[in-house]
Amino acid sequence: MTAVLPTDSARPAAEPGVPRVGVLLVNLGTPDTADAPGVRVYLKEFLSDPRVIENQGLVWKFILNGIILRRRPKTKALDYQKIWNTAKNESPLKTITRAQAEKLAAGIADHGHVVVDWAMRYGNPSMRSRIEALTEQGCDRLLVVPLYPQYSAATSATVCDEAFRVLTSLRAQPTLRVTPPYYDDPDYIEALAVSINAHLSTLPFKPDLMLASYHGMPKSYVDAGDPYPVQCAATTEALRKQLGLAPDKLLMTFQSRFGNEEWLQPYTDKTVERLAKEGVKRLAVVMPGFAADCLETLEEIAGENAEIFKHNGGEAFSAIPCLNDSEPGMDVIRQLVLRELQGWI
Repeated sequence: MTAVLPTDSARPAAEPGVPRVGVLLVNLGTPDTADAPGVRVYLKEFLSDPRVIENQGLVWKFILNGIILRRRPKTKALDYQKIWNTAKNESPLKTITRAQAEKLAAGIADHGHVVVDWAMRYGNPSMRSRIEALTEQGCDRLLVVPLYPQYSAATSATVCDEAFRVLTSLRAQPTLRVTPPYYDDPDYIEALAVSINAHLSTLPFKPDLMLASYHGMPKSYVDAGDPYPVQCAATTEALRKQLGLAPDKLLMTFQSRFGNEEWLQPYTDKTVERLAKEGVKRLAVVMPGFAADCLETLEEIAGENAEIFKHNGGEAFSAIPCLNDSEPGMDVIRQLVLRELQGWI
């Protein structure tokens, strides 16, 4: 018996004497509303995490509270409004993550007493609320699934931080497992290749080359030992081989830099601009570091970078959708979960 746990108060009671395994999918997060107040709440939680901004000293607190949280929410709210799921009044990231949880539950329904749920690291539904709900359902074992193919301290590690933080307040703690990064998992690489080829077959043009764009991070984090760019490079190389592409036909770049510090290079927007100026006319971008489409893929890449490309002489641009809750994408998540649940179900 496998179920998706409702995210409201109408939860079914736990069955006495029936131990359950909880599976919690976790993605980064999203504002609750596409307006300045909603974005401000989200950004404050996100940027106050020392895993995200490691120097949380007085200077940063002044910048965050005195400048960023006064100016940035209004601008980012306009970006969210461009991609907002108005039918459900939520961001696409929330819509997709919910669908992933529902399809995972259906996909492992024949593997015993498993309850599947989903949460956001920042924003709602919170990890605390969902972990507590799973334990109330009788889950004495919990598998946390960070939906980040590549590990970084600012993503995967902070999910673990929050999970353990929640457990410190529980008298009866569930046994905890966390899925590892899957950046070079053959199922993941194959799913990416299948998704890319399927999308390219629908385009009225053939790209001159493609970019594999990953979320960036400050170079100082890497200098301190974060393995993230090494794993991004491994994903890119495995994807090149799977697609049969030469190195100059799939380039690795990094997007979404923030502030004045040097970040991982080459930068996606600068590369898009350079390629267009050098005569590249047709470009496609895949984002292998994102398990679900979100602001960074739908607005930043499909919107902003498409404009940069065409403004500088490019003619045709396409952002390839993330795996989301597609059949190939769900196969990756299902196989990852079943592998890590061995011995529990």
